[in-house]
Amino acid sequence: MEIINHIAEVYAQKNTSELDDVLQEVAEYTINNHPHAHMLSGKVQGKMLEFISCMIKPKSILEVGTFTGFSALCLAKGLQLNGILHTIELREDDAVIAQKYFDKAIAKNIQLHIGDALQIISTINEEWDLVFMDADKINYINYYELILPKVKAGGWVIADNVLFHGQVLEEEIKGKNAKAIGAFNEHVAADTRVEQVMLTVRDGITVIKKL
Repeated sequence: MEIINHIAEVYAQKNTSELDDVLQEVAEYTINNHPHAHMLSGKVQGKMLEFISCMIKPKSILEVGTFTGFSALCLAKGLQLNGILHTIELREDDAVIAQKYFDKAIAKNIQLHIGDALQIISTINEEWDLVFMDADKINYINYYELILPKVKAGGWVIADNVLFHGQVLEEEIKGKNAKAIGAFNEHVAADTRVEQVMLTVRDGITVIKKL
């Protein structure tokens, strides 16, 4: 299902500020070389993440799902001086690519963890101002429940792919990932600990504020 008009998407990209040189290189490398390039956040969403981070000015950020490092570099732009961004990637090959671009950007405030986020999250001794979830959809609720207690009051969680290619809009949701995202959306909507807004940017983003 096409959930975003292609002409509108192209127009939005045209009228969005350009990426810096390293982000442009990450995007081009991923699009030209990665078999799952569709997972890249892209220019419009990347700028949105950057602007949200710059508005919040977080001291601590957690990203679950590094991929090739694009979104982490966007989010890191809003960090306070001496702030830290922890990002977790399961796939070692993607982590190697991401670290190359972190080094190229001289992003010393990004700490990359390789492995299972369900095991790693609880080992990081931080309280989070901002979290970006963009990993395997099956575990979205598990990630959320691990993360939320460590999010500061008034802190933020951003969940990606909450429309899951439009599959959650079907009368009968099929496929384990779409079902997992549908369950996650219902879980957040029923959670009295938070307020949230779902945005129809790219594949859907939910911005969640902890009360």
